[in-house]
Order: sequence, then C-alpha cells, then structure tokens
Amino acid sequence: MSGAVLVAIAASVGNMIQGWDNACIAGAVLYIKKEFNLQSEPTIEGLIVAMSLIGATLVTTFSGPLSDRVGRRPMLLSSSLLYFIGGLVMLWSPNVYILLLGRLLDGLAIGLAVTLVPVYISETSPPEIRGSLNTLPQFMGSGGMFLSYCMVFGMSLMDSPDWRLMLGVLFIPSLFYFLLTVFFLPESPRWLVSKGRMLEAKRVLQRLRGRDDVAGELALLVEGLGIGGETVIEECIVEEGPPVMASGQESGNGNQQSATLVDPLVTLFSSVHGSKGSAVFPHFGSMFSDKVNLVKPEWDDVSVGGGGGGDGYQSDDDATGNDSDDDLHLPLIQHAPHEIIRNSNNHEEQLSSTDIGGGWQLGWKWSTGQQTTKDGFERVYLNQEIGESLVSHPALYSKDLMDQHPVGPAMVHPAKATNGSSWSDLFEPGVKHALLVGIGLQILQQFSGISGVLYYTPQILEEAGVGILLSNLGISSTSSSLLISNIITLLMLPCIAVAMRLMDLSGRRTLLLTTIPVLILSLIVLVIGGLVNFGNVANAAISTTSVIIYFCCFVMGFGPIPNILCSEIFPTRIRGICIAICALTFWICDIIVTYSLPVMLTSVGLTGVFAFYAVVCIMSWVFVFLKVPETKGMPLEVITEFFSVGAKQVVAEKKI
Repeated sequence: MSGAVLVAIAASVGNMIQGWDNACIAGAVLYIKKEFNLQSEPTIEGLIVAMSLIGATLVTTFSGPLSDRVGRRPMLLSSSLLYFIGGLVMLWSPNVYILLLGRLLDGLAIGLAVTLVPVYISETSPPEIRGSLNTLPQFMGSGGMFLSYCMVFGMSLMDSPDWRLMLGVLFIPSLFYFLLTVFFLPESPRWLVSKGRMLEAKRVLQRLRGRDDVAGELALLVEGLGIGGETVIEECIVEEGPPVMASGQESGNGNQQSATLVDPLVTLFSSVHGSKGSAVFPHFGSMFSDKVNLVKPEWDDVSVGGGGGGDGYQSDDDATGNDSDDDLHLPLIQHAPHEIIRNSNNHEEQLSSTDIGGGWQLGWKWSTGQQTTKDGFERVYLNQEIGESLVSHPALYSKDLMDQHPVGPAMVHPAKATNGSSWSDLFEPGVKHALLVGIGLQILQQFSGISGVLYYTPQILEEAGVGILLSNLGISSTSSSLLISNIITLLMLPCIAVAMRLMDLSGRRTLLLTTIPVLILSLIVLVIGGLVNFGNVANAAISTTSVIIYFCCFVMGFGPIPNILCSEIFPTRIRGICIAICALTFWICDIIVTYSLPVMLTSVGLTGVFAFYAVVCIMSWVFVFLKVPETKGMPLEVITEFFSVGAKQVVAEKKI
C-alpha cells in the first residue's frame, strides 16, 4: 500500500497550495485595504477575497465531465500550471484589476485541485485506508496555512510589509507541484479501465499495490462500470466450511421503515458495519435456492488466440509489441469447465471469487434461471462477516453469447460500458439519492461558517480584542491576530492526524455526529461572549479559545468528510459529472458566505454572525443523523451498488 500512500501525498500538494493561498489572502487583505483605501469599500474587499472562489466556480462547471473525458491526471497538471501563472500575476499586480485577474487564475487552480484530488485519491486507494488517505488533503491544506501564516506574521513585523510578495510567493510551491504531477502521479486506474486501457490500468495497480497479482482488483474496476443494474440483496448463511448463499423470502415491511425518520439507506449501510444481516431488508429478493461454494479463480493473462474460450478485443492504444493490452485477454476470469457444478439433485453450484478489500469478495456464478429470465452468469459482491451479498448480471456480460453457454463471464470491451453515459444517468434512483446526500452536505458545510471564519480570522480576532492578550510583548494588534491565527493552524494539525486515524475505524458518520455538537457549543460560547461583557481580557480569551475549538473540531469532521463522501458514493462512469455538481454547489455557497460576511459583520455584528452559524450547525447534525450513511472500508463499487438497490427498494415501498 506504500505506493498508494505516496501518490496520495503527492496529489495533496495541490490542497497544500490552496491552504497556503487561504492564509495569505487572510493576512494580505489587511494591507491591501490600506494601499487601495478600501476601508469604506467592503464590497471591493469582499470581491478581492471572493474572486478566487468565482474562478473555482467557473472551472468546476466543466472540470468533472472533462476529467471523465481526458482523465484525472491532465486536470491536476492544469491546476499546477494555473497556480504558477496566478502566483506570478499577483506578484506583479500594479492595481486592483490585475490583482483580481491573478486571484481569478488562482481560483481556477483551486477549483481543479479541490474538486479532483479527493476523486483521484479515492480511485487509487485500497478501501481499508481510503478514508485516512483522503484526509490528507485536509492535513496538507492546514499545513500550508501554517507555513503561510508563519511567513505573513514574519512580514507583518517589518516596517513596510509587502502584500504582493505574500501572495506571489505562491509560484514556488506550485512549481514543485507541477514537477510531482509530471513525473510521479499516474493516471487513475478506474479511469483507464473505463477507456479500455487495461494494460496501463494493470501497471498502475501493480505500482500502487506493490504486487504483480492485481487481476482481482482489475476485474472489480471493470464490473464497477455499470449503473443501476438489477441488483438484489441476499442473505449469506455462514456455516463451518465454505459460506453458502441461501434463499430468503422478500420482505415488504413498509410499516417498519416508515416508523422512523431515518433514511432506510442509513440503516442499510449501518447493518454492513454493525450487525448480522440487514435490518431494513432482512430477506430481500433471493434469486437462488442453491448452495454456492467459494473457490479460487484462475486468471488468464495469455494473449488472444492462446487458448481459452472468450472473446478478445483490440486496445484503443493498439500496441505492436508482445506487451500490449491484448495480453489481458477477455474474459478476465477464465474458468475451467469442470469448475462449474450444476447438480440437479442438490443444486450445488460453485462461485469463483476473489478478495476486493474491506472484507468483501467479488465472485461470479452460473444462474439456472429459476428466478431470472435466462440462464447466465451472475456477479456477486459477498461479505461473509455480515451475512449479505449483492447479486446482479456482470456489467460487461455479452448477452449475445448467453445461448452459447460460454466458459466464464463473456465480457465485452470495457470502453463500451461508458458509451452513452450522459446526464440522463443522473436520474437513476441510486445516483439521485447519492446526489441528495452530497449536495446537502456541501451546502450545510459552507453555511456552517468555515469559509467566512477562515478567510477573516485575523479580522475577527482583532475585532474581538485579541491584541490585548499580547500587548505586553509590544506586538501590534494586526500582528497579534496573525500570530494567533498561526497558532490555531498549528493546533489543527494533530487534530487532523487523529481524524486520519479514526476515519477508517470509527467511520465518517460517527465523526460527523461527534464533532458537530462541539461546533455548536463553541459558536454558542462566542455568542455569549459577544453579548456579555466579562472584561476585555476575559472576552478576548473566550473568543480565542472558542475559535480554536471550532477550527480543531471542524477539521476532524465537517472539513474533510463531505469531499470524502462525494468522492465515494457515485458510479465510476459518471463520477466526474456528479462531483462537478457537488463542487459547483460548494463554490456557489462559498462565494455567498465569503462575499456576504463583511456585510453581515457591518449589519448584525460578530455575535449575529456566530448565532446564524450555530443554527446551521444544528440543522447539519439533524441532516447527518437522518440521511448520511456510513461508507468506511467498503469498495467504491459496493457503495454505489448499495445506493442503487436500496434507493430502488425505497421507491418500491412508497408505491405500495
């Protein structure tokens, strides 16, 4: 797994630059206002800060679909170039207009990085550590903020601080990011599989996993290209010896589901992590009445024409040498005829399977058509520990060959699975449900106040009188607020490290439900501190402590988790489109919050702003409790299958 860890660290450098920029503009805006006389122009001040958000919003509208077309790596490369150019422009900026142009270019780079780095990490990471690795962008972003605040604080002690240098120095880390992207980051193996570039995907997986045998995961990526198939949940009875699939009766227990406000999908996902069997669909729709024993599959890596019974395909990047995509002969799994047992007396059938991480196995089984229209192979995602499996036709099964009784799952060219993918796929029940979760989290995260508090931390602390705490050291009020902002970012780093450890242990949902109440409490204390005069020193200490607690808890939960979940819950073939929708929501809300904060500070004051954020945090906790499922340790393909089958069953229950 070391390969995946190093790649995730390298990709997260883009988020480190974003954090660097956030801290730079938070400190530089104090001096920009003085040079351009913007003290009485809060609208222009807000525009300077929000211009990068406008750029991020513009690029987000097409970054997701474009990444589905050209790949994740070229988009990250473009991000590094835009960071570099934007830094040089801000270093030069002789007036407000050129400064706004530099901020716009910087925003384009930020939009690409924030949108695609979590997707890239999710698509390259094994499920057991995916949550931890996807917390790296938050850690790197906070690390960038710390380094930037150190620089800004040091420059604030100078007689004539240069805000152009504060912002323009961004081009140095962006050059380092560009070199990493060019020479170190591979393309996402899931994207390569979606384009039929199987040999490249195999090599990338071998590098990321540090082993030669990656055929099982390669098959998983192929199977994950389908959307909204006729998947059902089965019970799996675990006995001594091999596990068996057992038939069950469909459950139409709609009254039990309607008795609670909690989304049935939340309960369904919870059953994966906490109990035997599903509490929502205890015996839902078994397709088999056979016992199915697990056996080890044989993987075919011989060239086309070298034996076996499946159809080969010609690669999009047709290689003439011996080492080509054709070496990955399709079908990916080659069954010997004697491995398939169809005993008419006891109906035993073997299921060829391979481990795909997180306690899940991917297998294929020949269906006798007892509850299906035709005989054919069935794909099975099986988890023996929880006693559940997901069963459907293979995503790339060639229906034309069903009557020929082929040996093994007869797969077609993987690129054909993505042909015809369009906006209409967004109306598939599982995708719609996932979009509801993703969009809801992005809206609530932004209106919980993090962007406003982040960009204006020095001003907020200065207004709260924090300069009093350090007045005896001879440090100005502005420098004091920058120093305390730096201390806050330093304290955030160990909190994020704890979150990285817990992300794949406690889980995303648990961290959200645990940390959001602390956010609410810290905001309420800030409101009380603004309404009650405890004395200058006491009020400044209360404000500083509450802001520190707010930031530390935010980066443990509400900071990284919305992006992590959004990168996990959408199918591969339309993941870019869905991510673009969620990211566009994020940036629009970010613009609204950032641009309106100076106006809110003028109209309702700091206390009113914190009171509004506290109300939004309360709403956020309720939304997470009712609607957000737990996805820790589950392969991406299994997560999307759960969304699909669960959402369809919920719709069916409502029609009854």
